[in-house]
Amino acid sequence: MSNAALFDLTGRTALVTGSTHGLGEAIARALGAAGARVAVNGRTPETVSERVAELTADGIDAVAAPFDVTDEEAVAAGIEGLGAVDVLVNNAGMSQRKPLEQFTLAEWQRIFDLNVTAAFLVARAVVPGMIERGRGKVINVCSVQSELARETIAPYTATKGALKNLTKAMCADWARHGIQANGIGPGYFATRMTDVLRSDAEFDAWLRKRVPAGRWGEPAELAVAAVFLASAASDFVNGQVIYVDGGFTAVV
Repeated sequence: MSNAALFDLTGRTALVTGSTHGLGEAIARALGAAGARVAVNGRTPETVSERVAELTADGIDAVAAPFDVTDEEAVAAGIEGLGAVDVLVNNAGMSQRKPLEQFTLAEWQRIFDLNVTAAFLVARAVVPGMIERGRGKVINVCSVQSELARETIAPYTATKGALKNLTKAMCADWARHGIQANGIGPGYFATRMTDVLRSDAEFDAWLRKRVPAGRWGEPAELAVAAVFLASAASDFVNGQVIYVDGGFTAVV
């Protein structure tokens, strides 16, 4: 098989959760550009439809998959409506910033529901079909916070650590069925989620000094890692997290 063919996703359906903006949108766009039929997911049908229209206008085969990934029944119905899913990208997530002792139990649980439990729910709905077909790709969007911690984002850090080990558990259970489960660990990227950090001059200066590459990442730079993990090129890669962080986790 040629190198180009290894990365060809033609004939595959890829579901990317939380893909109406930011890193999820970039990943959906990259998978679609590689030939996949992309299912765009979000909670708001209107926003999902807008993104599908944009991708379609750019020549990408995109379909709408509006459902709440934290709702077990909605997940089951949404997956059933898509048919066979060959690639699942668990990208939906959130963060909230304040000192750990100030978080309420409800806030803590809300972050865990979206960042960890949703990945379990969606994968549980998708993977039986993958097992039946004897192949599939699951990609969990982890974080440098899967390895490190920073003040004011303790619940987020805890969830991303959990998602890293959930990725390993998926490998342990599903590799024998021809399924590869891996993670991507983004560093600091220029997205809507990081607007507040990028507008903070002190944090921006710290980040540029802390990251060996000396800058914020661009979403497209993360998306190419997703194409690799979604493709035949990664068929013997399993249970791993690839950190795309400009060197952030490599240095002290």
